[in-house]
Amino acid sequence: MDTKPIIAIMYDFDKTLCTKDMQDYAFIPSLNMTPSEFWSKTNEVGTKLQMDSVLAYMYTMLSESQKRNIPLTRESLTEKGNKIEFFPGVKQWFQRINSFAEENDVIVEHYVISSGLKEIIEGTAISNEFKKIFGCEFVYDEKGLAVFPKTAVNYTNKTQFVYRINKGVLDISNDEDLNKSMPDDSKRIPFCNMIYIGDGLSDVPCMKMMKSYGGVSIAVYQGEVTKKVMDLLLRDRVDFIYPADYREHSGLDKTVKNIIRKMAVCEKLYIENFNQKNGKFQ
Repeated sequence: MDTKPIIAIMYDFDKTLCTKDMQDYAFIPSLNMTPSEFWSKTNEVGTKLQMDSVLAYMYTMLSESQKRNIPLTRESLTEKGNKIEFFPGVKQWFQRINSFAEENDVIVEHYVISSGLKEIIEGTAISNEFKKIFGCEFVYDEKGLAVFPKTAVNYTNKTQFVYRINKGVLDISNDEDLNKSMPDDSKRIPFCNMIYIGDGLSDVPCMKMMKSYGGVSIAVYQGEVTKKVMDLLLRDRVDFIYPADYREHSGLDKTVKNIIRKMAVCEKLYIENFNQKNGKFQ
């Protein structure tokens, strides 16, 4: 019990950290399409073929690129990550939160759980802030061209990545250890030390999971509070709602720091209880 407790902050990406769908910034314009044209095409494909919506957009990325003879490679996608625009304060957020956690004798780890593309996220200015990025990803052939979905992260299977973080099983090919029974006190990051930040309905399963298992969920929004966002709060799907403002002294900043402070105190009390049970008294 001598190591510092770990707190996990998990983020959706599109419209949570960045201002719109990540494909809208550079990928879709590279096809000479507008976002509305691309997403309409994706919805059309999904409806016609009865596809999962995430697989439908990945298929559309492949098919529209091939139609225009534009190579879809890992490098081309990663390169487009540098066009991503973030909400105010995002770039400074991680170092500030890490420093605050250190002041409270805990460690914060940041994770992305996104239905967007891992390759694009890896090309952003904040990619090195995350311990692990869970996102959709392609398989590439010997020429480096995308040929097939490798990982698809939709709104229901997002929860498996929360379990992976909980148990410390971050290799997504390792299902054996993920599914092994494990005592709660041996899990790397307990659910009560988790914070999930997302923006909408695709995040609801993870948000509800946090609420059920003792973690905290936060919904962020742009502009004015909408009925959809209020419903997340009033229906107890999230604990808090805030504008997507990550700057110091914003409502989001203050509340996340208060949550970290609370989790740190709870950990100290747990450790004191553990030590007393083992004959160690202050």
